Amino acid sequence: MRDTLRELTDRITRLHARTTRPVWVEGMTVHVTTSVEHGSGGVMRPVLALVAQGAKRTSLAGHVYEYRAGQYLVASVDLPVLGRIIEASPAEPFVAMGLPLRKSVITELLLETGGGAGPDSADRGLVRATADEELLDAVVRLLRLIDRPADFAVLAPGVEREIHWRLMNGPHGAAIRRVGMEDSRVSLVGKATQWIARHFDRTIRIADLADEVGVSVATLNRHFRAVTAMSPLQYQKQLRLQQARLRLIAEPDDVAAVGYAVGYESPSQFSREYRRMFGEPPGRDVSRISEVVVEVGA
Repeated sequence: MRDTLRELTDRITRLHARTTRPVWVEGMTVHVTTSVEHGSGGVMRPVLALVAQGAKRTSLAGHVYEYRAGQYLVASVDLPVLGRIIEASPAEPFVAMGLPLRKSVITELLLETGGGAGPDSADRGLVRATADEELLDAVVRLLRLIDRPADFAVLAPGVEREIHWRLMNGPHGAAIRRVGMEDSRVSLVGKATQWIARHFDRTIRIADLADEVGVSVATLNRHFRAVTAMSPLQYQKQLRLQQARLRLIAEPDDVAAVGYAVGYESPSQFSREYRRMFGEPPGRDVSRISEVVVEVGA
């Protein structure tokens, strides 16, 4: 496994350093950094996030997931998370990659194998595990194909399916299989999170959301909390605050206007909830982020 991780680290690093993007799986990302990073937020789409070197800490509604070389996170629905690189240096950079988790591929594999997931368990929409040799080998083979475009077009879809299959039969396979099942709790919550994302800046009635996904309010609340570790309204609040942070980086001098734009009616409430989530009031937080960006670019 050590040799496989070494090759994975090398291939991700070389991809990151390329000035022109080669042909690769749509939605795939690579990340290399030589320094620890302050906390950053964003919506984590359904993804396999695999660390080849270093370590990262991701939090979701107070639940903390720390993962390092040879470990991964899988998000099965869109989730507003906070992340921070905690181990990185010029000698040993943090090196990681993300591969989209595709519902269509999981559904196809379930249909072909006749497999199911069993009854819904307490698995959340974000899980952590250690990659076995078979999964790491499949990921490395996918990255090797990037250097051979003709082979990539023919062979990459099969390797991507293999990676999904390894995940479906891994430590959290049942939760991942439910991504491909239309009537599962994960699929229901996925539809709900997408609806909230389209209406995050408006007042949301939980009854309207429940009608949209076709369940009772009680069922929606129960399933939503089981998968995301928060209520629909808490989820909406985190989306608002993360969107506000992105807008403030572009418009740092108009805190009140940004608060109104993402749905807050009171500047004081916006500042209070922003500080509770990010640790500092909006102006100070954005100034710190800007200073970090200047230092990195220097």
